[in-house]
Amino acid sequence: MTLKVYLSGEIHTDWREQIVEGARGLDVSFDAPVTDHGASDDCGVAILGSEDNKYWHDHKGAMVNAIRTRKGIAEADVVVVRFGEKYRQWNAAFDAGYAAALGKSLIVLQMPEHDHALKEVDAAALAVAREPSQVVEILRYVLTGSLPG
Repeated sequence: MTLKVYLSGEIHTDWREQIVEGARGLDVSFDAPVTDHGASDDCGVAILGSEDNKYWHDHKGAMVNAIRTRKGIAEADVVVVRFGEKYRQWNAAFDAGYAAALGKSLIVLQMPEHDHALKEVDAAALAVAREPSQVVEILRYVLTGSLPG
């Protein structure tokens, strides 16, 4: 059984690489949004033309990025959404809600300090992990039935 996993959320740490590396040897394929912050922010104006107003600049980028995000989430078996330490990640919360609305298996990856703020998101998840290694162990268990250790 191959699992298609979409890795959404925070882009400022290497959590995606930790999961991909940890899942090496498992029958898993990964997809993710564009994590080059500059490319993600500027894709709309780079492709569709410049905007004087920052709102429309950002809006164009969000629309172009949504094509990739919607496809990745729709085709995924499992969606992992990471909420990082520094920034309010409204886009991550939106992705989690979209995945839940599509009936996707959702794993939230967050710090305990975010438990209260994310209680509704967590309630829609099938698992709330604290570390990327826990996500890997969930994937391993789903694919093999093996417990850690």
